[in-house]
Amino acid sequence: MRTYHRQPSGTVPRARQLRRDATDAERALWLALRENFPAARFRRQVPIGPYFADFLSFRAKLVIEVDGGQHDIQADYDAARTRFIEAQGYRVIRFWNSDVLPDPEGVLNDISLSLGEREGTTKSRKGEGDNLRSAASPSPSQALPGPLPLPPGEGTTEQ
Repeated sequence: MRTYHRQPSGTVPRARQLRRDATDAERALWLALRENFPAARFRRQVPIGPYFADFLSFRAKLVIEVDGGQHDIQADYDAARTRFIEAQGYRVIRFWNSDVLPDPEGVLNDISLSLGEREGTTKSRKGEGDNLRSAASPSPSQALPGPLPLPPGEGTTEQ
């Protein structure tokens, strides 16, 4: 279990308050994360340095943020926050409240892809079995296996 012994005083009460005051989108996503990705073991409102992550999986090293309209006006703060969290070794993905509520399946699909990119596999959804399947397509930042093809006309031995 993670402890907060290096966190400033008041961290635990603040995390509890954030959990109690969760938005409808955060509540809906929390239930969906627990149901669809139990192996990732997500936690809510976890302190990371001076910030709190809406949802964090220590196992997958993934932070999920659910942002409301106030985040439109605090873009610089959010960028600094994301840089700090990524410097701690986590990947950060963000969703708007207006994305989570009307399209939870789309959000869960994006999360599944993010979990798969981190682990090299994608966890199947509940009801589809518990097997792992290969990610549908590699991440753009990951190299494809094998050598790259040569441009036309290069690499031929004919003269």
